[in-house]
Amino acid sequence: MTTNDAKLNAPNPFHLMSFILNMAWRDSRRSRQRLLLFISAIVLGIAALVAINSFGDNLARSIDEQAQELLGADLTVTANQRPTQKTLNLLQGIGNERSSETAFASMVLFPRSGGVRLAQVKALEGRFPYYGTWEVEPAAAVAQFRQTNTPRVALVDDALLVQFGANVGDSVRVGEVSFLVAGRVLKTPGATAATAAVAPTVFVPATYLNQTNLLQKGSRVNYKFYYKFAKGTDVPALIKRLEPTLDKAGLTTDTVAERKRQTGRAFTDLNRFLNLVAFIALLLGCVGVASAVQLYVREKITSVAILRTLGASGWQSFLIFLTQTALMGLFGAVLGAAVGSVVQWLLPVVFGSFLPVAVTTTLSWSSILQGVATGLLIALLFAALPLLLIRNVSPLRTLRSSYDADISGRDPLQAVVVVLIGVFVTGFAWWQTHDWKLALGFAGGIALSFGILAGMGQLLMAAVRRFFPTGWSFVWRQSLANLYRPQNQTLILLISIGLGAFLITTLYLTQTLLLGRVQFSASGGEGGAPRPNMVLFDIQREQTAGVRQLVQQSGLPVVQQVPIVTMRLESINGRGLAQIRKDTALHIPEWALNREYRVTYRDSLIESEKLSSGKPQALANGMPAVTFEDDFMKRLHLKLGDKLVFNVQGAPVETVVGGTRTVDWNRVQTNFLVVFPNGVLEQAPQFSVLMTRVPDTQTSARFQRALVSQFPNVSAIDLGLILKTLDDILDKISFVIQFMALFSIVTGLVVLGSSVVISKYQRMQESVLLRTLGANRQQILYITLIEYGLLGGLASLSGIALSVLGTWGLARYVFEMPYAPSGWPMLIVVVVVTTLTMLIGLLNSRDVLTRPPLEVLRAE
Repeated sequence: MTTNDAKLNAPNPFHLMSFILNMAWRDSRRSRQRLLLFISAIVLGIAALVAINSFGDNLARSIDEQAQELLGADLTVTANQRPTQKTLNLLQGIGNERSSETAFASMVLFPRSGGVRLAQVKALEGRFPYYGTWEVEPAAAVAQFRQTNTPRVALVDDALLVQFGANVGDSVRVGEVSFLVAGRVLKTPGATAATAAVAPTVFVPATYLNQTNLLQKGSRVNYKFYYKFAKGTDVPALIKRLEPTLDKAGLTTDTVAERKRQTGRAFTDLNRFLNLVAFIALLLGCVGVASAVQLYVREKITSVAILRTLGASGWQSFLIFLTQTALMGLFGAVLGAAVGSVVQWLLPVVFGSFLPVAVTTTLSWSSILQGVATGLLIALLFAALPLLLIRNVSPLRTLRSSYDADISGRDPLQAVVVVLIGVFVTGFAWWQTHDWKLALGFAGGIALSFGILAGMGQLLMAAVRRFFPTGWSFVWRQSLANLYRPQNQTLILLISIGLGAFLITTLYLTQTLLLGRVQFSASGGEGGAPRPNMVLFDIQREQTAGVRQLVQQSGLPVVQQVPIVTMRLESINGRGLAQIRKDTALHIPEWALNREYRVTYRDSLIESEKLSSGKPQALANGMPAVTFEDDFMKRLHLKLGDKLVFNVQGAPVETVVGGTRTVDWNRVQTNFLVVFPNGVLEQAPQFSVLMTRVPDTQTSARFQRALVSQFPNVSAIDLGLILKTLDDILDKISFVIQFMALFSIVTGLVVLGSSVVISKYQRMQESVLLRTLGANRQQILYITLIEYGLLGGLASLSGIALSVLGTWGLARYVFEMPYAPSGWPMLIVVVVVTTLTMLIGLLNSRDVLTRPPLEVLRAE
């Protein structure tokens, strides 16, 4: 008896483990190249997980370290209306050092280039920011800006200067005052490049604010106060003491701790999403593992049968090959963790314009250990499915050539492994999102996608077998037969290639859908007339006629003109706001009680509204009957007939809820949460909004220059500019997502390549036999190209069909818009994916074309 035989029969578990490890190592000598190939799919998935988790850990630490710089102060207090003198006295008594900011939207003009744009104007007083770096070029411009005895200077966001070709030393006009551009603002504390592109800012000294003549009655203005405290001050305790007074005055606060939570929460959600994207790459790799191990098992049947004749049990044989897979999985997971640790250094660059802090990158050992454990576990789970079949191999297979009876049929343990895989996928998704609904939805979506692609593969094989074209040429008949022959790759390639095409196409279609949503809103929609694409607001009552005349003189239509009155909620059904806040059973959100309501008055519905309950009426029970938007009324827990009192510029107005409206917020319309009837608010202080449509950017620029010249306080929103800005931002987001999807795409290619390589040994025998029977190399080449061309084409078409179906669902049920995807990008995806599939199949099958026919005959 040999040493190995003794170990095999010995009951000692240490000897048994030694035997299994020894046999696993010896058997792997001839198969390591193939084992490394399918394990390489795990490497990319683990690399993605480790890179993203490490980046998330580093980002969280950086946010924690730079929390004060995010806020720029120890405390901020915000008001959306001018504080009273009593409130100002209270605010001036807080902190050791304070600054103030008055922010509002206004048109700004660059006289040299004639460029006009709506921007955020922030009038600053004090030495804010107290923490962090206000990056301005030249750096001396900050000191010049803060000096009270200097000429009128402004600091302007870099994005705004670049847009209009302006430079430091040029002038910018804000309202009725021209400022010298003293500096170019590259970054402010807590802001990102993406937010600067959406809302570029012009900073001016508060000393000159009144001279701009921009603050009119009804103007939407935000007031913010920044505070710096002595070191060691308990700011949360101070806020808790002042909170009742601040709430009563309609003020909100933000502390370093709160900003840290808000920022961390936002990027935690992003990190969870990206983890799910990376997890798709890992699952895709595991599909390759399962398929490759299945082919590997078929090659090892003879070896297993020999082990069984030597006395090894089915479970011992199973453990030998499971150990092989575990060791390779561990190797792949460690290698993937190493690659991910390197890739994480690139992620701060990829996400650069979206990050509010500078991320310091270091190794995250918790992420590395998590990645290694996940890779090992998932390799074992997916490899166990085909490896369980080894238990059923009979020792008689050393004498018989057929083994299908041993490895076919249902195995209850395989069903258990399938359940474990489902539990793992769902559990991992929950671990990343901490949301069971999202986790179940993600797992269900993955299962559905896999199921559809697998079903299409089965349908394809059944259709080819059922309707086999016996009259076609030899090359075509052989290529089609390869789709359902024993050990075919149809299912695995359809799933892996189809998922890759699905990811690529979904990224493109989702981006175009988001842009299309805005373009659809700006156009006439489906069969409608052209809608306005420019909105003029903050038009004072005495300016209404003049602005209207300017619009008409510019050859533009007045599509709509609507009066707006600002007010605040005072009571509901006789209960004041303080009493309502104390009644927690009402569940009325605080923002709904504190907000400034902007309402209009009319006796008819507009095209974006439908009356959903109540009836049109001016009075109900002798009081004005107002209508609420459906969802907003539900949030306030109101019902028809409820009585509300609004404070309209100091005058109380009693109303009754007379109806509700369904509002299409996606349309460019003057939509309102609350609408009054005519005959109530006509004499109240108010301003107007006017909507028009400009045919092109040149007309828009000319009109806006005339507008800012004659009516500097009136602002214009150009939807065309919003579209361009949105397009730029979506391009950046698309790049980030595509970078992450690259892991999945490359994984799919690795799975494809490894699957072909592992099965090429059987293909070699088949092709040599074909050549022995008279087939030439050119015919075999065509057979290979046609087979992989069919697989790549069908797989990419399947993935695109899934993507179109999913995007159609978003368009129909989320964005509520017609959906007509462009065919050219999808055609490009089909051509590229199919060509890659054919090339990889050809490259990995090149040995088949060079083997002499006698080689296989000698082997036999």
